Amino acid sequence: MIRAFDALTLPLLRRLDAEDAHRLAIRGLRLVPAAPPREDSPRLAVRAFGLNFPNPIGMAAGFDKNAEAPDALLRLGFGFVEIGSVTPLPQAGNPRPRLFRLSADEGVINRMGFNNEGAEAVLRRLAARASHGGIVGVNVGANKDSPDRVADYVRLIEIFAPVASYFTVNVSSPNTPGLRNLQQGEMLDDLLARVIEARERVRTSAGDTPVLLKIAPDLTLNELDDVVHVARQRGIDGMIVANTTLARPKTLRSSNVDEQGGLSGRPLARLSTRMVAETYVRVEGAFPLIGVGGIDSGGAALMKIRAGATLIQLYSSLVYKGLSLVDQIKSDLVSVLRRTDRDSLSEIVGADAAQITAEDWPV
Repeated sequence: MIRAFDALTLPLLRRLDAEDAHRLAIRGLRLVPAAPPREDSPRLAVRAFGLNFPNPIGMAAGFDKNAEAPDALLRLGFGFVEIGSVTPLPQAGNPRPRLFRLSADEGVINRMGFNNEGAEAVLRRLAARASHGGIVGVNVGANKDSPDRVADYVRLIEIFAPVASYFTVNVSSPNTPGLRNLQQGEMLDDLLARVIEARERVRTSAGDTPVLLKIAPDLTLNELDDVVHVARQRGIDGMIVANTTLARPKTLRSSNVDEQGGLSGRPLARLSTRMVAETYVRVEGAFPLIGVGGIDSGGAALMKIRAGATLIQLYSSLVYKGLSLVDQIKSDLVSVLRRTDRDSLSEIVGADAAQITAEDWPV
């Protein structure tokens, strides 16, 4: 059924402006039948951050910015959904056009700028679906013109703790000026200290909500050393590797590669996989990683896992492969586990990390 849906809708959506197509896709998810998803193979079950995931495939932040369709996405087979990025106040984002397909490369460039309806509207939707179950994380960010960006993150932790399965602290979007500076040294230490303090402050009323940190793939290895050190010292629960890149690989063939913004999709695959492996060897098992960037097949998903990802996320690849990609990846992963006589993906997490970090740097 989903394959037929993709065959019908993908050609239509590709004729539309990229952002208009995205908006139509969100509206179309309202038509997904309100039936439970097909049960996943027990081999795909993952426990991470104290949460039980039915499968390791998540919808990355950026697709459902305003929590309009998390339950529809879960019914379509995702193991978890991350909504946002959400800022305390509504934000229009950058001027359009700000979302571009790189069709020849199966990539996407965006400079959205944290456009969202704000915390109040998103909280209302998440509270209304709180009894539905399923893992729905909240990706939090700061308003562009905020006088105290760290205070924005703290406020969002306090607001969403009762309804978030986990938090992602997004300091790695390239589309809010100065935001990536929060990945640096003392600023990151102060941010994570205050975020964890806020989480502990509301624990009694809201429960224990995992806090993850999402980083850029453009960090130097020395910067990554510092980020992982601070993350471990502050006791965060995990990291997401990685956000979009400002780099433009020389292999890109599309005519619009010079558009400003973050690049995602297939062109990001090698860099993000390398960053997953580099992060994995530095974390030394202190917490799990979510790998994201260029996952468009079962093989690409397996590569991220073997690089060190316990869970994976995708978004841009759906523009080209459609929603049937989720079932395809799950089927491929189960086939690999059966063929190698393994009971779970945990047995291969990080299996290739050391080898990947010894390879030439992807360009």
